[in-house]
Amino acid sequence: MSAYQQNASSSQPHLVGIGENTAAGGPAGAQPVPALARDTTADNPWPVSKLAQAFHDTVARNWPSAWIEGQISEINTRRSGSAYITLRDNTQEISIQVMGFGRFAGMARDFHQGDRVVVHGRADIWIKQTRLSFMGDDIRRVGKGDLMAQIEELRKRLKGEGLFDASNKVAFPEFPKRIGLICAPQARAEGDVITNAQLRWPTIQFTVEHVHVQGPQCPPEVIAAIQKLDADPSVDIIIVARGGGSFEDLIGFSDEGVVRATAACEKPIASAIGHEDDWTLIDLAADLRASTPTDAAKRTVPDVMEQLALVAEARERISLRVRSRLDSETRFIEGYANRPSLTQPLTMLDKPQRFIDDSRQHLEIGLRRIVDDASLTVEKLHSSLTALSPQSTLDRGYAVIQDASGRVVSSASQVAAGETVGVTLKNGALTASVITTTTAAGTGSATDAAEGEKKNIKN
Repeated sequence: MSAYQQNASSSQPHLVGIGENTAAGGPAGAQPVPALARDTTADNPWPVSKLAQAFHDTVARNWPSAWIEGQISEINTRRSGSAYITLRDNTQEISIQVMGFGRFAGMARDFHQGDRVVVHGRADIWIKQTRLSFMGDDIRRVGKGDLMAQIEELRKRLKGEGLFDASNKVAFPEFPKRIGLICAPQARAEGDVITNAQLRWPTIQFTVEHVHVQGPQCPPEVIAAIQKLDADPSVDIIIVARGGGSFEDLIGFSDEGVVRATAACEKPIASAIGHEDDWTLIDLAADLRASTPTDAAKRTVPDVMEQLALVAEARERISLRVRSRLDSETRFIEGYANRPSLTQPLTMLDKPQRFIDDSRQHLEIGLRRIVDDASLTVEKLHSSLTALSPQSTLDRGYAVIQDASGRVVSSASQVAAGETVGVTLKNGALTASVITTTTAAGTGSATDAAEGEKKNIKN
């Protein structure tokens, strides 16, 4: 018996109820527990712990250690010093729990889900739940038959071809009208997708293609469904959905043909295979990887309540902006209306009037200066003319003598005695008759006198 089973059996309580018999050495008068199962009766039955212990002892005594082969569908090595594995048969839907401690746990840390292995150990019964398990002490990988390694090899090859590149991803429409759904008939995944999508977006419609989601029929049917929905012009997006399952159940969605059909799909396609911890190669080729079918429904259609809230918020923002613009324009108009130029229009003429008044004043000052300067110039010229005028000479007592022809007599020799001459005085003129002339040499002739007078006038 292992230490694990010994602890389990030793911790199993033995309850004594009304009418229940105890084992030998119990209270006086109590019937002993039958040693063999065939000796039990309705009045003297075995307790459950007795039967579980019998199972355990029989398996431990009669079942030798053995090597078993299978594929790891689940593995838990999180606890230090212990490992728990679900080992699945390679061909049939049969699995067994394998556990081990110490050395076995250290070896198990090198294995992953999907690995094909052989395990050495012996069968055991867990008494608490009367469940058959296998206590392992050695684990080894089955060479080239490892499905996980094959899938990893395929993943690297397809990645090298660019099938998983982000540049190949297609954007999902914001408001799809019809979803193409690929799933198993009467599957829970179908209900999850349709129900959740219609709750979020009630107008969404579906075109459902039922296919096998595991087994040899899965890949060709999934490929045909993808191609059919991709060619349907009414379909906006495609969802490939399947509920949870073991690694082997989901292996069809890592088929090379399925991956290539997904990558070649022109319409946006979402994969919703298994649960969040499950993964297949279709997840890498799809335009969107959802953790569950429900998650796919939520991520491919909008939420009508969120959209209504966005519309309401947008309308509120528009209303606020319109009101703000109206208030701004109203204040702008009121500012104009309250300006003095509108309340007292004549004030608009104040500045031009001041400009005209200032200009008139400057013009008057300028003209006055020009007139004063011109008057001064005229006065100066008048003084000059007055000073040089013959009249001024006449004003000093001189006279101008002219002969009968009107020519000024500047020399006494120009006239003879007995001629008549005109004499112009300061005031008036007279006619005189020349009696005698006097020359410059002293003759007293009238001609000389006239010439002397003329010289005086010139000077």
